[in-house]
Amino acid sequence: MKRSLEIIKFIFLLSLMAFLFSFTKKRNDARKITKLDVVFVDENSPFITYNTVNKLLIQNHDKVTSIGKETLVLKEMEQRLRENPMIRDAQVYVSVDGTLGTKIEQRKPVGRVSASPDYYLDADGKKMPLSEVYSARVPIITGTSKNNFSEVTPLLLKINDDEFMKSSVVGLNRNADGDIELEIRKMDFKVLFGKPIDIEKKFQNFKAFYKKTKQDSTLYGYNRVNLKFESQVIATKK
Repeated sequence: MKRSLEIIKFIFLLSLMAFLFSFTKKRNDARKITKLDVVFVDENSPFITYNTVNKLLIQNHDKVTSIGKETLVLKEMEQRLRENPMIRDAQVYVSVDGTLGTKIEQRKPVGRVSASPDYYLDADGKKMPLSEVYSARVPIITGTSKNNFSEVTPLLLKINDDEFMKSSVVGLNRNADGDIELEIRKMDFKVLFGKPIDIEKKFQNFKAFYKKTKQDSTLYGYNRVNLKFESQVIATKK
């Protein structure tokens, strides 16, 4: 008899807990979203506006506070954001206080291809449209390529990570044979970089050449600097 009472109590408590959980969940789902919190997790300036993100999230609703929690499908929201050409990744969540939050990682442009129309090349080697909100200061890419210049992405990433090269290189031209020429800020000479291999060693060679020729005031006396050969720099005077 005692064991039966314990079983009945256990079933009652279990049923009560299930009822309370269901009741709480229904009340929570019935609540409206209170506000929207958009966070850009990358260091880039925004290529997409807050209002654009807001529209992608709320879709046919007038404003975020008119959305009930029960109508939210977070996966669909994330998918809509990721389909935007400026966004690399997105996470959407709802906090306890009713905040609809999203963390957005934007795509990172590392070069701008001169084409019709122009477009960015991002850090993943993919095409990225220009933004109406912000223009990135990246090297201009010219020349020919069958792969939308994705093959020069490793070089552009290395340039972006090197403070001297980042401040010096303003243009990159890919020749038909795959060799790359660099255009240097405020310099008349072109730098024949060759194929995008042995990048760091070629950077070291160019920095050494630049420093030495600047010290002895011969830097502006050249019209071509060849870095194709890893072990040396071949400079042609004007």
